[in-house]
Amino acid sequence: MTAKLLTGNAAAAWGARLAGVDYLPAFPITPQTEIIETMARWSSEGKVPCKMVMFESEHSMITAAGAAASTGVRVFSATSSQGLLHGMEMLYTVAGWRVPFVLANVSRGLASPITLEADHNDVMAARDCGFLQFHAATCQEVVDLMLMAYRVSEDRAVRLPVLVNLDGFYLSFTREPVVLPDEQAVAKFLPPFHHADGEFRAGHPTSRAVAVLGSGPYSYFRYEAHLAALEALPVFDNAAAEFEQAFGRRYRAVDCYKADDAEVVIVMIGSFSTKARDAVDQLRKAGHKVGLVRPVLLRPFPEEELRKALIGKKGVAVIDQNLAPGRGGVLHMEVRSTLFGSTNAPAVVCSYIGGLGGRDIGPAEFYRIVEETTAAAGDGKTPPPRLLYAQAELSEMRKLQAIAHIERTEEVTSHE
Repeated sequence: MTAKLLTGNAAAAWGARLAGVDYLPAFPITPQTEIIETMARWSSEGKVPCKMVMFESEHSMITAAGAAASTGVRVFSATSSQGLLHGMEMLYTVAGWRVPFVLANVSRGLASPITLEADHNDVMAARDCGFLQFHAATCQEVVDLMLMAYRVSEDRAVRLPVLVNLDGFYLSFTREPVVLPDEQAVAKFLPPFHHADGEFRAGHPTSRAVAVLGSGPYSYFRYEAHLAALEALPVFDNAAAEFEQAFGRRYRAVDCYKADDAEVVIVMIGSFSTKARDAVDQLRKAGHKVGLVRPVLLRPFPEEELRKALIGKKGVAVIDQNLAPGRGGVLHMEVRSTLFGSTNAPAVVCSYIGGLGGRDIGPAEFYRIVEETTAAAGDGKTPPPRLLYAQAELSEMRKLQAIAHIERTEEVTSHE
């Protein structure tokens, strides 16, 4: 094993390199471009044997990825934000083809307004397209989950594409120590992709870019993909056990930190969960029995593991880095659905929206979240969803609005 200081983007490229990908359809977009630039450099230097092709859009790129995977080659691609949305039609299509490949998504806030900073609205928009979703919190996890993604995706019981998500800027451009597995050990953990298992066979029909007449076949193929996604949970667990044996790091569909004896639990995903871990340590020192529960898999949703982690707690605070207008945080809805009807469920499941457009979440805000959730659990009344937004930020926004009002007034006056 080799230790390196890598950005999240470089870690994603190393994951693809170690996996021995054969084909890389690509299209640049900030903050993902560094991934394909790194792969292009390695390709020109002869360090990776994969065929790399630049396309005119993410729509074509994802189409090419699915088509290549259907021929039996190991495929990797990467995108972000508006690029993921531009290829949205083909996300659903290639997932329906039941072709295994890995797509790295470097999360970035969606327009409008336009931003280059990170949040999870892009990846949440794709949560039900048929791709499995693995969410990394560190650069080490990016490499490891890339390898795990290929192992799960190519399993005969699954055969679905996987999206590995890493947060833009906070993770994509942050350098962290990463231990890279030896290529020989990776080759044992991730054997060559045997596409013969996925060839078209009339005796065992699968959905592969075909048109069906009538609702019966359509329902069959759609539900078959759903069942395959559910199979990914035990496949992931088995692969994680082998990964631990080979490389010494254990992954679970739901990562729990100091949650066993916690009375209040914070639930969140992505790189900001590392801030929550630090906050948990500080809150523990201050006498608060707090823990962190982080889903690593979002699809398939690890409902049973999440329920076990949260049952018996007094209160749960879900922090979403996304916002579904008119509804609220997506992860909060998933957690409430999981706990609905459960015996000994937490008294309250509070919703907080934070980190939109890359906005930081500071230690004082974690303290306030735990304080409010504890109080709410005491009286059994769930507070309305809260946007994490400081008074200083609101004051600055009011100044900008005042300037804009003056400019609009002057413009109207000048036209008169």
